[in-house]
Amino acid sequence: MTVVTRFAPSPTGYLHIGGARTALYCWLYARKMQGKFILRIEDTDVERSTQESVDAILDAMQWLDLHYDEGPYYQTKSFDRYRAVCEQLLQEGKAYRCYCSKERLENLRNQQTENKEKPRYDGYCRDSQEVQAGSYVVRFRNPIAGVVEFDDLVRGKLTFSNAELDDLIIARSDGTPTYNFTVVVDDWDMKVTHVIRGDDHINNTPRQINILQALGATPPQYAHVSMILGSDGKRLSKRHGAVSVMQYREDGFLPEALLNYLVRLGWSYGDQEIFSREELIKLFDIRGINKAPAAFNLEKLLWLNQHYMKTSPSEHVAKELAWHMQRLGVDVTQGPPLADIVQAQAERAKTLKEMAEKSRYFYEEVRFNGEAVKKHLTADEVPVLTLVRDELAKLAEWSKESLHQVIQNTAEKLAVKMGKIAQPLRVAVTGDTVSPPIDVTLALLGREKTLARLNGALVLCAI
Repeated sequence: MTVVTRFAPSPTGYLHIGGARTALYCWLYARKMQGKFILRIEDTDVERSTQESVDAILDAMQWLDLHYDEGPYYQTKSFDRYRAVCEQLLQEGKAYRCYCSKERLENLRNQQTENKEKPRYDGYCRDSQEVQAGSYVVRFRNPIAGVVEFDDLVRGKLTFSNAELDDLIIARSDGTPTYNFTVVVDDWDMKVTHVIRGDDHINNTPRQINILQALGATPPQYAHVSMILGSDGKRLSKRHGAVSVMQYREDGFLPEALLNYLVRLGWSYGDQEIFSREELIKLFDIRGINKAPAAFNLEKLLWLNQHYMKTSPSEHVAKELAWHMQRLGVDVTQGPPLADIVQAQAERAKTLKEMAEKSRYFYEEVRFNGEAVKKHLTADEVPVLTLVRDELAKLAEWSKESLHQVIQNTAEKLAVKMGKIAQPLRVAVTGDTVSPPIDVTLALLGREKTLARLNGALVLCAI
């Protein structure tokens, strides 16, 4: 048997953290089992589905590099198939037409609520053979007796009484299919073997199993994953970080860091925290997913992100940094290679957005911090900066080592500590008091920019 998983988001909003984790688990299991991973866009809610949301889902999947083997499939392109299966169930007596008016159903619901009963359809049209005029919906004839039982790969054996499941609508009055029906037909047609999804779908599962069995299909195995909570134990919301996956890119996170963080939100392998993609594929196990909800921790995500910025190949990180520089309008052709910036700044930034902001002075005109200028670019610093500038101008080789030697020699000539040289020099060439080591900073800036900025700083000192 070839393992087939699917990720099936509805394009009614952006792909968020919970959806991305589900996609990751589906992708990992398919890769581990050398199976197939399918992307399916469940867009039958025509009024709420948007192309913008579809694009956001596709962009997020691409950025996370969760490449799918088939798809994206769109449910709205399969309406003929759904109609055919619906008609088959009608002809076999496994579904029926329901002519109940909205008023009758509303009165029924109100009466059940008053009687403190579970709101559900009462089967009024279930055994009627009469073909009536007017609109109707199609309902699935759910078994009345017995139970639906399945082994959830996360939660163990789950049992539902058929008496608790009413005859759900599988086709609306306008002929459009409903969610629980389209899911069943698609999973059947696509030969899906494992459905990994959020635990908010648990109550749908027995209904879907009954429809599959009515069609003569073997139900897939199910794994229902717990929700993600905020640090305060409440359902994850925007204030906790439940934003679009692509917002995490905009905030400066690497896709590897986000994936590594997401996989650990509910799954673990001993005490290991850092996983390569290859390790995840090898070690991932559905039955290792925790039943308890996982708590989102932004600090942990930031820690992971900095780890990946420091340890990933700098050329790889530079590609993401280039995206952030472009968003800032910075022309990175007018300065050092971005891979060198990554090596210099990775210890000093937790996100690529922060790194980009802190690296603008390598490519743009200096933006001086007023307080730093008042403290470090005074008339007293003119002799220091003049001597440094003159010594730097004499250098035959512009390297980190030779630059360090000039600063050290200048400190010895003036009988001061190196910090007394480095800090005014740093403000002169970067505009502020924080940068990579000064020899690294000057090496990255290059001779021309460094000398020009020192000349400009000397003018400021004299004002």
